[in-house]
Amino acid sequence: MADLDSKVTKLLQEWAGGDLSARDQLIPIVIDELRSLARLFLVKERRDHTLQPTALVNEFFEKLLKRDHVQWENRMQFFKSASDLMRHILVDYARRRRAAKRGGDVPKVPLENAPTLADLPDVDFEKLYDALDVLERENPHHRELVDLKFFFGRSHAEIAKHFGVSADTIKLRWKAAKARLYRALKKD
Repeated sequence: MADLDSKVTKLLQEWAGGDLSARDQLIPIVIDELRSLARLFLVKERRDHTLQPTALVNEFFEKLLKRDHVQWENRMQFFKSASDLMRHILVDYARRRRAAKRGGDVPKVPLENAPTLADLPDVDFEKLYDALDVLERENPHHRELVDLKFFFGRSHAEIAKHFGVSADTIKLRWKAAKARLYRALKKD
């Protein structure tokens, strides 16, 4: 895994430096993991969602390739960016759908299926995203931790390495982040 991380990081940095061949080499390496990430997002969406994992990944790349400049430090940062962008895409879909229905029900995200946030009630994706924005304002590190743990499925050890702290510290921060997120979700 460390070899793959190094290779992906190297390709990301070369792409950020303007080497489009690095981008072309990177895509086949990360595509399966991006599809897995997309599946995680879509499991939390309404059952009749028309977007499939491959389509979500395609939209991610479409939006990503429109950016004039990309900059990543490493593989984890790339996937965090992917997670953020996929979440934006799904929120946009939810908003368009709601607007099309003239204020109909917002699609529900069944969070009880999530192994790490099982104690949260069902929330709609738009409300979750708004709560994440509140969390970002209150504590950007907690927001990043939620992204890495919940949306990207990283272990405490991987996140600890990313932040340069112990896994026990991450466990404590995870509890605090979940509590803050829960409070933000309960606000109305």
